[in-house]
Amino acid sequence: MGSDAHVIVEGGCEQLADEARRRLFDLEQRWSRFLPDSEVNLLNDHAGHAVTLSSETVQLVQRAIEAWRITGGAFDPTVLGDVIRAGYDRTFDELTGTPDPSTLIPGCTDIEIEGNAVRLPAGTGFDSGGIGKGLAADIVAVEVMAAGADGVCINLGGDLRVLGRSSDGSWTVAVEHPWFDDPIARVGLEYGAIATSTTLKRRWVAGGEERHHLIDPHTGLPSTTDITLATVVAGEAWIAEVLAKAVLLRGTDRAFDLVDERQTAALVVDDRGDVLMSDGFAAFTGVGA
Repeated sequence: MGSDAHVIVEGGCEQLADEARRRLFDLEQRWSRFLPDSEVNLLNDHAGHAVTLSSETVQLVQRAIEAWRITGGAFDPTVLGDVIRAGYDRTFDELTGTPDPSTLIPGCTDIEIEGNAVRLPAGTGFDSGGIGKGLAADIVAVEVMAAGADGVCINLGGDLRVLGRSSDGSWTVAVEHPWFDDPIARVGLEYGAIATSTTLKRRWVAGGEERHHLIDPHTGLPSTTDITLATVVAGEAWIAEVLAKAVLLRGTDRAFDLVDERQTAALVVDDRGDVLMSDGFAAFTGVGA
């Protein structure tokens, strides 16, 4: 999934952490657009035709469509063509800086699901992007707890899900920003998820311009938002991930309208280095307690 994975398991048998690792690897094999035999690439290769997929991949597509609706299109799993045209056409370590003139167009509204069969509209491409990391963290955390763990923390490149207890009672997550020497916040979670989205990582130069991986679906181009980092606390990691991206793309003027509506909380850092919090975020940091 192009990220480091960090798995902590409290209690249960010694094999649970290894089983979590294997399960994450399994989901990556199904969902990565950089693996030729993945189910996501099978779906893309047969756009316009129904493809039978595993239940996990169907769930991924369902969550991606739901995320598109929740965010008013700020998250769109069918902007693959825009991502490729921006130059992100292979794994980040292998980028050449030469954009690929992809002809893929968006089309989330017309994705069809019937049972385990999924049909992408012809001429579109599906890229799970960050929601894949969030959903994988959710799936594996639930499975580890069902297998007998007392607590679990799954962190996939900043998309983090916790369930059960940690050795200290609650889980403490540091929110970091490259402009600051120390964490800008420490979030305490007993149950739930946190995800961070930023324009400061995964940057490259293509066509003489510096670009990043966060595409604004409304323009088809890397975002020009005045927010450099957005962190969202939610009940599940997939929703925290998509809301973090939506918050970032909305800019500081409208940063918190979606999270306030969904009983979640957010923190952002703008392009001047100012840290802003939604009304509910302080409850997770102990500020004002």
